[in-house]
Amino acid sequence: MSPEKPRAEVVATNHEWTRAGRIEVNAPIAVVFDLIADPRMHAEFDGSGTVQRQVKGPQRLAKGATFGMAMRVKLPYTITNTVEEFEEPTRIAWRHLGRHRWRYELEARDESTTVVTETFDGSMAMFPPALKIINAYENNQKAILKSLVQLKILAEEKACAH
Repeated sequence: MSPEKPRAEVVATNHEWTRAGRIEVNAPIAVVFDLIADPRMHAEFDGSGTVQRQVKGPQRLAKGATFGMAMRVKLPYTITNTVEEFEEPTRIAWRHLGRHRWRYELEARDESTTVVTETFDGSMAMFPPALKIINAYENNQKAILKSLVQLKILAEEKACAH
């Protein structure tokens, strides 16, 4: 019998315009944070399938940093994100011109276990109901769960390599 595939859990946000998920990662908080703070890694753990690669910006994010990503939703395009929250090693969030935000919050359970919560926050968008029309809330809920599983796999592999 093969090992059970890791799963992320849906987190109730009690807000119409936000979606979130959570997962426990068997890796130190610094290892997990370093993966998220490196925009070159985003395509590796993106569960939406839309993030292709970093096209501009720093190798490590910081508050106020901008970074461009090559994206694909039916057709290719690029998007520039701005880091709005950066509290190493517990929180990082960025938004793009639509103003909706992606946030990662990390909590160390112990020195080798980290709980990661990812949130898509459409409440900051220019017009949150428009995101509902294009099914962004439900699509992002599914993508969050997939992203967290991919992040867990990458972080645990990295932690084992050290």
